[in-house]
Amino acid sequence: MTTAAARTAGRLTEIADGVHAFVQPDGGWCVNNAGLLVGADGHTVLIDTAATERRARRLRAEVLRTVAVPPRTLVTTHFHGDHTFGHRHFPEALVVAHDNARIHMAAAGLGLTTLWPGVDWGDIAPTLPHLTYRDTLTLHLGDDRAELIHLGPAAHTTGDTAVWLPRQRVLFTGDVVMNGVTPFCLMGSVSGSLAALRHLRALDPLTVVPGHGPVGGPELIDADEEYFHRLVRQAERGVAAGLTPLELARAEGPGPFADRLDSERLVPNLHRAYAELAGAEPGAPLDVVALFREMSEYHGGLPDCHA
Repeated sequence: MTTAAARTAGRLTEIADGVHAFVQPDGGWCVNNAGLLVGADGHTVLIDTAATERRARRLRAEVLRTVAVPPRTLVTTHFHGDHTFGHRHFPEALVVAHDNARIHMAAAGLGLTTLWPGVDWGDIAPTLPHLTYRDTLTLHLGDDRAELIHLGPAAHTTGDTAVWLPRQRVLFTGDVVMNGVTPFCLMGSVSGSLAALRHLRALDPLTVVPGHGPVGGPELIDADEEYFHRLVRQAERGVAAGLTPLELARAEGPGPFADRLDSERLVPNLHRAYAELAGAEPGAPLDVVALFREMSEYHGGLPDCHA
């Protein structure tokens, strides 16, 4: 591992009884978080993996430093490759996801890798879920339980799963919540993200593990909610002024959220907001490749990816 990679290597940290977070700095594009649940009965559950072979192997080493045997269950919070490409390095696990996540994983394949051809992706391949659910699913770990909740119809994607641990009051949000990183709803919904955040707040979590960025508390939900409310107001101004999303982004920028990583996501997020203002259903398909190009144009080049 290079010196730079060593500085940003993820590490499992126990954040509550039997609950561990795997946080990968700095949390930008394709540098995501994961989690490990350890039941009193010895059953272990992994939540997400990582984008590259190197990062997935690091996660596996951290897991086996913490528990004696590999996890038997692997929960997938959504289909994006940074959370799923490393699944193949946990072949012992039954992979669980929402119905829609499996559908989109199969359709997307390794498409994410084409956006950043310079990344050393290594030995990765899609591993489709073995078990899917529609609304909720409960995993039992001894006397504890992990509740899988679909945040639908669309938020970050149309197949988002939150993992809620009611005894420990720990919430794994996937990419529905991010900390210090710009939210991203190109494949989901603005209104659906706001609804999902209200749902998550109602659970009354003490600890929140976001999809990217450091572990925090319920204030992470509040911060992302503020971003989406501003996005809606911004889109309404843009539509009224007859500006395209790109023109609006150039005119106004991300405002108070400029210090968040990956602020260029404003452009595709505005496209999603415009679509919904025009009557599009949450999660209705947009041209992801074209909007990634437009986002790169706004950014002044390909966004940084340190996977």
